[in-house]
Amino acid sequence: MGYSNDKQTGPMTIKEITLRGIILGVLITLVFTAAQVYLGLKVGLTFATSIPAAVISMALLRFFKTSTIQENTTVQTIASAAGTLASVIFVLPGLIMIGWWKEVPFWLTFGACAVGGILGVMYTIPLRRALVVNSNLPYPEGVAAAEVLKVGTGSRQGSAEGADGLNAIILGTVISAAYALLKAGKLFAAEIAAFTKVHIGQKVMVTGVMADASLALMGAGHLMGIRVGMAMLAGLVIAWGGLVPFLSLDKPVSDDIMGSAIAVWKSDVRFIGAGVIGVAALWTLGTLAKPVWSGLMSAIAASDHKRLTEGGLPRTDRDIPVTLVGIITLGTLVPGALLMAAFLQGTEIVSLSLPLITAGVAYMIFAGFLAAAVCGYMAGLIGSSNSPVSGIAILSILGAALTVVAIAGPMASSRDAGTALIAFALFITTIVLAVAVIGNDNLQDLKTGHLVEATPMKQQIALLIGVVAGAIVIPLVLNVMNKSFGFAGDPNYSAITNEPLGAPQATLISSLAKGVIGGDLPWALLGYGALIGAILVVIDMVLRARTKENLSLPPLGVGLAIYLPSAVTLPVIIGAVIGYLFERSVSKKPFGEKAKRLATLIVSGFIVGESLLNVVLAFVIYVTENPSPIQFGIATPEPLAMILSGGLALGIIFALYAWARSAATKTQAKSDIG
Repeated sequence: MGYSNDKQTGPMTIKEITLRGIILGVLITLVFTAAQVYLGLKVGLTFATSIPAAVISMALLRFFKTSTIQENTTVQTIASAAGTLASVIFVLPGLIMIGWWKEVPFWLTFGACAVGGILGVMYTIPLRRALVVNSNLPYPEGVAAAEVLKVGTGSRQGSAEGADGLNAIILGTVISAAYALLKAGKLFAAEIAAFTKVHIGQKVMVTGVMADASLALMGAGHLMGIRVGMAMLAGLVIAWGGLVPFLSLDKPVSDDIMGSAIAVWKSDVRFIGAGVIGVAALWTLGTLAKPVWSGLMSAIAASDHKRLTEGGLPRTDRDIPVTLVGIITLGTLVPGALLMAAFLQGTEIVSLSLPLITAGVAYMIFAGFLAAAVCGYMAGLIGSSNSPVSGIAILSILGAALTVVAIAGPMASSRDAGTALIAFALFITTIVLAVAVIGNDNLQDLKTGHLVEATPMKQQIALLIGVVAGAIVIPLVLNVMNKSFGFAGDPNYSAITNEPLGAPQATLISSLAKGVIGGDLPWALLGYGALIGAILVVIDMVLRARTKENLSLPPLGVGLAIYLPSAVTLPVIIGAVIGYLFERSVSKKPFGEKAKRLATLIVSGFIVGESLLNVVLAFVIYVTENPSPIQFGIATPEPLAMILSGGLALGIIFALYAWARSAATKTQAKSDIG
């Protein structure tokens, strides 16, 4: 299906980047970034905003007869920077937690986000052809966003399937939002949990499992597919069926069985998961060497082709010219160095400014590229929301901390100099993480654009606009959060309320920096994880080589499930299995492909509904300063609340899949008659 009337090689007459689109995209970015910062500080997770942005864009731009699917794509590309760039809050609050900052300085924070974000866009441009155009990576969220945009166009054209598709999105969105509202009001349980302990001689073994009652996470599992779902199941079994019970034998176990099991996972297993992710990430980098090189050569060849041919490249194959990409990349060296110099001014390690800044800029360039490549690949494999960005942050802080210790030498043992080195490592990691998360997002957006025939260069420009808009909002919102709520562990705590935000990711990252520079990091746990990761790499290689169906066990997917809480991974696994069973049940039917598309749109609606509800809820909580602003006044007993929550979620999924099957059958029947 085409979405343009040009000949692909002629003048670019299609409306893509428009003033109204830029304004709308920036407004969505501002709102979503603020909400994502709050949610990330509260629960340690952020969600991609591409799909909600696409829905909002279509709803508003439909009033303009001249709007196009490509213009909607531009809006969602600008707004997608919100969910991704907001992930820098996994690091930045650490600077307050260690007592380095009393408040968030605007220009330093804006500069770190902007420089890192721009590098993230530049680094992924040469990868587009290799990882988007000439790749079979699923890009679950990119494909879902494209389906949402296509449905909006199809519905406006009056097609029967387009109307069904829009109904599918609306159903999924409304039902998911209503379900999330019931959880927010504590009518149903937000999580379903089961934990147990077993006595072995004089010792006690504990384990269990949790699942967030989230339609969005189950929808994400459907979009990821069964292969990634099985990899995450393997990681869940390794973590909670092996590591947690085994390591708990040497830990004190209280009457709070769940608390004891989670404490073991947090203190030990999560570090092992970080080791698995580290090895898997390095292996992925090795496998990416060839496509990265071919993508770069392809970009250079495309630039030469554009200069040598009269008509130039097809519109849908035009990137920002590779020469300009190189100039912009080199151009970030100056502001990056100036930011680091400003950060070091007046500190106990200012005498080391030259070597630290040199090392910091080199780390920003090279570690940023590796992080962007890995995150971009993982976005293609399991989606932006579930890409192991926090795992990349772990590797980044380890590398940054080791680098500054190597430069500072004996000064690291001094308390004041050690704190300054920890702070500088966190600042460098913030820039690298900004590179990684925007790289993570850019390829997902380019996949969406590829499917709807957008111009890659214009998408890349749109993302740069979104980066700048998000970079403006992040320090402002962080300051508001710091002054209103503050962060747990801040030695200078003086917030208005007495309810500090946990900022779990920032707590972990700052602990790692302290551990490396202070010399007490649990390297043994990371080493065990690295060994498990190496074994998983070998298993994956054997499966790919020996099985006829090219089965695989993606090591990063396994490591991700070890590192993330089971509350997040289990619903993803359930969604992947249920989605696989549904697609298998309809695959050989005449209406099978239509049913699959409708199911994809339903689960995309799940993500839209829950995301939008959380955005609204976050602002209500902030304005009212009430952590639980929605109360239905009904106290459902906990066991019953969990049964109702899980049963309703599964019932909703099966009912909507049945609707998709029925609607596809009717559409196919009409098509056959016609």
